[in-house]
Amino acid sequence: PAFLVCKTPTGEGDRVLLLLHEPGAGSNGVRLTMESALTARDRVGVQDFVLLENFTSEAAFIENLRKRFKENLIYTYIGSVLVSVNPYKELEIYSKQNMERYRGVSFYEVSPHLYAIADNSYRSLRMERKDQCILISGESGAGKTEATKKILQYYAVTCPASQQVETVKDRLLQSNPVLEAFGNAKTLRNDNSSRFGKYMDVQFDYRGAPVGGHILNYLLEKSRVVHQNHGERNFHIFYQLLEGGEEDLLRRLGLEKNPQQYHYLVKGHCARVSSINDKNDWKIVRRALSIISFNDNEVEDLLSIVASVLHLGNVQFAADEQGNAQVTTENQIKYLARLLAVEGSVLRDALIHKKIIAKGEELISPLNLEQAAYARDALAKAIYGRTFSWLVNKVNKSLAYKEGEFPGWRSTTVLGLLDIYGFEVFQHNSFEQFCINYCNEKLQQLFIELTLKSEQEEYESEGIAWEPVQYFNNKIICDLVEEKFKGIISILDEECLRPGDATDTTFLEKLEETVKNHPHFLTHKLADQKTRKSLGREEFRLLHYAGEVTYSVAGFLDKNNDLLFRNLKETMCNSENPIINQCFDRTELTDKKRPETAATQFKNSLSKLMEILMSKEPSYIRCMKPNDAKQADRFDEVLIRHQVKYLGLMENLRVRRAGFAYRRKYEVFLQRYKSLCPETWPTWDGRPHDGVAVLVKHLGYKQEEYKMGRTKIFIRFPKTLFATEDALEVRKQSLATKMQATWRGFYRRKKFLHMKHSAIAIQSWWRGTLGRRKAAKKKWAVETIRRFIKGFIYRNHPRCPENEYFLDYIRFSFLMNLKRNLPKNVLDKSWPTPPPSLCEVGSTAPGQMALEQKVIASEIFKGKKDNYPQSVPRLFINTRLGNEEINTKVLQALENEAIKYAVPVIKYDRKGYKARARQLLLTQNAVIIVEDSKIKQRIDYANLTGISVSSLSDNLFVLHVHCEDNKQKGDVVLQSDHVIETLTKTAMRADKVNNVNINQGSIKFTVGQGKEGIIDFISGSELLIAKAKNGHLTVVAPRLNSR
Repeated sequence: PAFLVCKTPTGEGDRVLLLLHEPGAGSNGVRLTMESALTARDRVGVQDFVLLENFTSEAAFIENLRKRFKENLIYTYIGSVLVSVNPYKELEIYSKQNMERYRGVSFYEVSPHLYAIADNSYRSLRMERKDQCILISGESGAGKTEATKKILQYYAVTCPASQQVETVKDRLLQSNPVLEAFGNAKTLRNDNSSRFGKYMDVQFDYRGAPVGGHILNYLLEKSRVVHQNHGERNFHIFYQLLEGGEEDLLRRLGLEKNPQQYHYLVKGHCARVSSINDKNDWKIVRRALSIISFNDNEVEDLLSIVASVLHLGNVQFAADEQGNAQVTTENQIKYLARLLAVEGSVLRDALIHKKIIAKGEELISPLNLEQAAYARDALAKAIYGRTFSWLVNKVNKSLAYKEGEFPGWRSTTVLGLLDIYGFEVFQHNSFEQFCINYCNEKLQQLFIELTLKSEQEEYESEGIAWEPVQYFNNKIICDLVEEKFKGIISILDEECLRPGDATDTTFLEKLEETVKNHPHFLTHKLADQKTRKSLGREEFRLLHYAGEVTYSVAGFLDKNNDLLFRNLKETMCNSENPIINQCFDRTELTDKKRPETAATQFKNSLSKLMEILMSKEPSYIRCMKPNDAKQADRFDEVLIRHQVKYLGLMENLRVRRAGFAYRRKYEVFLQRYKSLCPETWPTWDGRPHDGVAVLVKHLGYKQEEYKMGRTKIFIRFPKTLFATEDALEVRKQSLATKMQATWRGFYRRKKFLHMKHSAIAIQSWWRGTLGRRKAAKKKWAVETIRRFIKGFIYRNHPRCPENEYFLDYIRFSFLMNLKRNLPKNVLDKSWPTPPPSLCEVGSTAPGQMALEQKVIASEIFKGKKDNYPQSVPRLFINTRLGNEEINTKVLQALENEAIKYAVPVIKYDRKGYKARARQLLLTQNAVIIVEDSKIKQRIDYANLTGISVSSLSDNLFVLHVHCEDNKQKGDVVLQSDHVIETLTKTAMRADKVNNVNINQGSIKFTVGQGKEGIIDFISGSELLIAKAKNGHLTVVAPRLNSR
């Protein structure tokens, strides 16, 4: 391990912070442990409520939450329980980088987070091969659904992957938008409130990859289908279908885009919500359905059922003369018959009649308006509720683990996610709140039992005496609700089943008679004079673990019965819609046994859920919302206190703090605090247990403040830990100073050694460079002397490589001497005797002619043409083509006419400017253009009127001729690689030295009788000759700037 020293602003000036850098601690290599944040506890609170000094104070608990919420720290622990506060805004804490930060890291090694809980459960599942579950609870709007999504996303990113696994991951993730569309709705408290409880099992193979899943749903709020409170909406899917459905689809379903047209969608007066994009959500749901294996026919059947619910809501009734209900909206019946694939007349009769079987005889009884409306709404709820259950089963088939696809030598392990409603207390509480709060009582009972159990197991494994903890055992409330024969559910069922005129009022009277002496039950009749003022005559009050809740018995019997008339069931059983056919089983018609009531079904499913949870290792997430207005950065203390109470957080903290507030493994504790003791700093070579014993003795811990377990140290009071942490903070200052001094010394010495090494390297390089230069100079001097001596020896020989340097030097010396000693006046006839090498040029005719041509070339081109300077050092030679290179037929045609100069050229046609290879020959009397064996054109010097050339570095020139001569076709455009030499010789031969025109810009030339051509010259980066769009010949030539 190493240390990293840095500065952090803390609000009280900069503070030096020492961070432990552990190998393999992640990509950034730095972990801020829980204890590291204790130095700023006054500002950001403590990360674990267990470390609260005044742990029994609700005010201290809420103040710690407030401090952390203010700093956007929305997660806090109570031991291993995570408390989450909904921030109502996006926080940058859910990125892939953050996921990697929590992956495979010890629970307290990083700050509290949802990912820490998810990773801890996953590692336990893999290492111990034990099934896990994460229980997420809280009020509507507290963020339970979002927490579930984040956990699933974490597993999707961090778990091992393959093609089959990716498919399962996609299906697990995509099951969420589908179930949310059909099971979530906007409520007053939450725009995306789950109106059902959900338990999802995710199956992992032996490698830790997700390979399957299974979902259980609890108590869908079916009453929302037919009724919504003001400011609330029906389930999302209805609005998504109307807003996002294609025109063709809506036409097939008989729907209009306007939600106001549908009776079941207008009761909440809130069809459109600014925070919900139904059109976009529709696209997400359609895509999700295809991913979880829905084919087009199944989607069509499913949407037909959704549409049928809307049409059912629009079915209206009117009373006939006898007061019996009659359907007045035939159009809706036609749509329903088609969408549900049933007989229209049969459906109409079933909606306005009731079939009763008594002693084997069938009796048909007409319904009045109220009964018909009840039957219609009951059918709508039954269709939607059963379709939702079918949908969950369909998703489960898609997620089912297939052994063949994922072969492995071990069985799978399971991680469960429970996203279920939290404790609910409204102004008006009915049957749904009764069931939800009963569920929370059971979960609280399980929570306390498992928390105590895990605490007791840890104490026993560490060899520390377990002290019994006093806590409120809510079994008495659970028994009040669920006990056989005496419980509220049993009494409710009995009242639903008994013959006679059973009502909600008779149910309340039966309750008062049966459980009147129970300390947690109260009614208006049983209450004292003072309490009666707050209780209605049709209400009862239960004293739950989280506080008092008053329930209205209105609707209890109807909701518990959840009855659907027999003839409506028969109609649905005869449906040809495949989904409806599966939802309504024909065995229901023949089964003489009365179906279980809603409360009993819920009790039984809850009992099975408890068994499932008891069989797994639990983790807990308690979700809270900071305010009812869904506003960011607003902390409503009254609402928070309400939730702290209903979530049982203080009870949980009290149980967790009953023994020791803080516990850590010896290795972790010693690693953090070893610098506080001279004997353990900087390293401890013995056992960690012994090192911690030495350390706490040095720190002066009292016997009652701590206990030493087998693998952990247990500290009873937070103040002991805080004192240790504060001492470490002081120690860090001196350690930092010492480390900074050591580092500076090391850094400066390293820098000095680096500079020294660099200086030596530079010196070595420079000495080498000087040595090489000196050696090169010596070598050059030796070669120069050797060439000079060899040249002197061969001075009288013809020019050759051995003497050319010496002869050039002699010539140069003579000319420079001549320059210094020029004649003083024209009468001075003296002239120095030239060396033999210069006499040779001056004394021969070819040499004199070459010099004469160079002088003429200088007069014509010097300072006027760009490429003239390049021609100066090159000797003009007699000819560029020998007789053997000229066709014999041409030589015969010329007869006795001697060729004075020949050079290869390129001729450009007068019209298309096509380039053709030619030879240019100069004779005594004419310029001759030759193509292979043909003489293409002969221009007598008398007919040559002038020569034109550009001022640029190109090699193009034009020979101008008399056009009156019928033998001549026009001026000739040529290109020569030796243009200066060629033009000089031509001008001298034709006596046209003064007729050489050097043009800038363009040259005009005669194409034929009365026609002209133009050559445009342009400066450019490289030579290019081409015909332009305007018909001109364009020559691009580089500018040499040498004139």
